[in-house]
Amino acid sequence: MTIPLKLPPAKGVFINNTWQPAQAGKTVAMLAPATGQVFTSIAAGDAADIDRAVKAARHALEEGAWGRLTATERGRLLTKLSRLIEDHADELTLLEATDTGKPMKQARADAVALARYFEFYGGAADKVHGDTIPFLDGYLVSTLYEPLGVVGIIIPWNYPGQIFGRTAAAALAMGNACVIKPAEEACLVVLRVAELAAEAGFPEGALNIVPGLGEEAGAALSAHPGLDFLTFTGSPEVGVLVQTAAARNHIGCTLELGGKSPQIVFADADLDAAVTTVAAAIIQNAGQTCSAGSRVLIERPIWDRFLADLKLRFEKLTAGTPEMDLDLGPVISAGQKARIEKMLARAEAAGASIFARGKVAKDAPSEGFYVAPALYTQVDPKSELAQDEVFGPVLAAMPFDDEADAIRLANSTQFGLVAGVWSKDGSRALRVARKVRVGQMFVNGYGAGGGIELPFGGMKKSGHGREKGFEALYEFAAMKTLVVKHG
Repeated sequence: MTIPLKLPPAKGVFINNTWQPAQAGKTVAMLAPATGQVFTSIAAGDAADIDRAVKAARHALEEGAWGRLTATERGRLLTKLSRLIEDHADELTLLEATDTGKPMKQARADAVALARYFEFYGGAADKVHGDTIPFLDGYLVSTLYEPLGVVGIIIPWNYPGQIFGRTAAAALAMGNACVIKPAEEACLVVLRVAELAAEAGFPEGALNIVPGLGEEAGAALSAHPGLDFLTFTGSPEVGVLVQTAAARNHIGCTLELGGKSPQIVFADADLDAAVTTVAAAIIQNAGQTCSAGSRVLIERPIWDRFLADLKLRFEKLTAGTPEMDLDLGPVISAGQKARIEKMLARAEAAGASIFARGKVAKDAPSEGFYVAPALYTQVDPKSELAQDEVFGPVLAAMPFDDEADAIRLANSTQFGLVAGVWSKDGSRALRVARKVRVGQMFVNGYGAGGGIELPFGGMKKSGHGREKGFEALYEFAAMKTLVVKHG
């Protein structure tokens, strides 16, 4: 497959299963990260478009066909959409690769995962059951799970297809109507799947998409009084704004706000397996992954050997265009590239040292937004490089002395999303796993966070609430207690 040089402009905002012009008539140019060139444009929706979408979603729930469907019928629609996504996997792979710059194999994995989300939640839609509660004589008490209502979903640019799947599929399975604001940097898969949802037979208003700028469409969606729930994936700074907006309307929200995830390698670990996984976990999507393993904590007896093996791995890593299908692609934008480079310059000025570096392919366009993978040592655990999310292919290595020291270092940042521990001592691995404050913990492995079935979410400033797995359904449901006095 070849990445197209140009694509036709996106059709507008998607409301009530139809493309409609954005009310203000504005557009946003889309740059291909691999080339730095404009390849299409999207509509720039604003508050007026968001308002239309929210009203359409409310009508779908309260007066339209969507609110009358049974859970089984909703599940069948989700499953049908899953099959359509599979049928269009090649097209969606091309869109994702063009939009984000990631290698074709990674873009295809995203398309496969997107289909799996709708398949999983299609099968789960009619399996959310309430309970009966023993109470006073003459009473029957039960609990019911009902949709929250209109759900606003704000999707980031790093995994637009996957994150659309993990949020919208779960929300729709529970019977909510959705208004989606995808990222202006990368959203073409989301727009295309909206069309496929209409083709699958989703009733009007169930799924509405309003592309546009974050400070306009995103802010308007967050603040809209017609919402019943919000979900957001992105930076902690914007997460504060989203949560504040939700609080003003007295609604709940799920936030996934990134991480500074450690992998802890003890001396008795399978070092070959650990090296392979540690290197892979930082270059996935050019390091632009909330759960990227951006810190590696190495027990001192194996420090030199493990670093030497990592060095060999890093020096072979190559960034290139999607068609080259190499280890990684570019970062999303010129601004993101500049941000990473400035952060690394500050780290080096503070004493961090580059221990190994990958390369950018010679044939990669010079205007593309490429960052060569880098492995740093001499990293102060309190420094910016050790504490803050780079969101690029940059790994910080730090030594530790013993189990207690490893746990202290792992917990020393404001984040708590994912972590891994490598050891053949099962008792020690479990002790560490219990004491590291993260939402998802891996033992002798890493990266299964992409598993659709596995609940995912953070502690501390990585956010709150859970996505993925069966648990996500409860995030999008309201429990009602029904008390019947029968005498």
